Amino acid sequence: METLLSHGWLAMLFAVWVALAVGSFLNVVIYRLPVMLQRQFIHDAKEALSLPGDSAARRFNLAFPDSRCPTCGHAIAAAENVPIFSWLWLRGRCSTCRTPISARYPMVEFITLVLSLIVLARFGFSPLGYAACLFTWILLAATLIDYDTMLLPDQLTLPLLWLGLITNLSLGYTPLDAAIIGAVAGYLLLWTTYWGFKLITGKEGMGYGDFKLLAALGAWLGWQMLPAILLIASVSALAWAIVQMLMKNMRREDPMPFGPYLAVAGWLALVAREPVERFMQF
Repeated sequence: METLLSHGWLAMLFAVWVALAVGSFLNVVIYRLPVMLQRQFIHDAKEALSLPGDSAARRFNLAFPDSRCPTCGHAIAAAENVPIFSWLWLRGRCSTCRTPISARYPMVEFITLVLSLIVLARFGFSPLGYAACLFTWILLAATLIDYDTMLLPDQLTLPLLWLGLITNLSLGYTPLDAAIIGAVAGYLLLWTTYWGFKLITGKEGMGYGDFKLLAALGAWLGWQMLPAILLIASVSALAWAIVQMLMKNMRREDPMPFGPYLAVAGWLALVAREPVERFMQF
């Protein structure tokens, strides 16, 4: 708490406001980025096959069109778009047609706030703290996109990788040589696992996005943290799968995303590096 208040209450309140605003933007990214990628894929496929495109298709990106109720088309006013508070004020329903609004939107905003404050409490209002917030926000978006779609977009994993190398070039969560080796080793570890599994079983065990995400985590945290990240991610993924199968929510052959577990493990390795290192020494 002392770290969060080291610059006074105004700085603390500004940090809260920024985190909530970022959480609101992440909701947009999580929903729209997969749709944008799908539309781009269809456009490219039609172009490659010399098929006519959809001239009536509306422009769709992170900024356009404005947010609207999917049921009645009501444009979301600024007063209805205040993170968390608007959802509570509207009692989780559209102000026009009263269609329920998913509680996931304020939950993402709240989680963004909590994780951001934890990071700032760990690293302070400093360049390292701000970089760690950016790391956290990208991981959160990637986690929920992968959970929803089984897709880890290059638009998130590759910038995360380069940002990790640039951060360690000037700031330093880990020495630059450890970051470079971490990026290479992170990719190759899962790449070799993927091909070994495919050669043995003839099946694909994971996606290329997982390779890139682990490479990004290696770029931020160094190669030394990769065994801990893989262990935490693998054990938590296995535990979740067992629980889901016992609850009859999942079958053994059903696919599940690995990215969210890598992201959680990587975030824990960032904010609790020393305890994680001590744990790995046992």
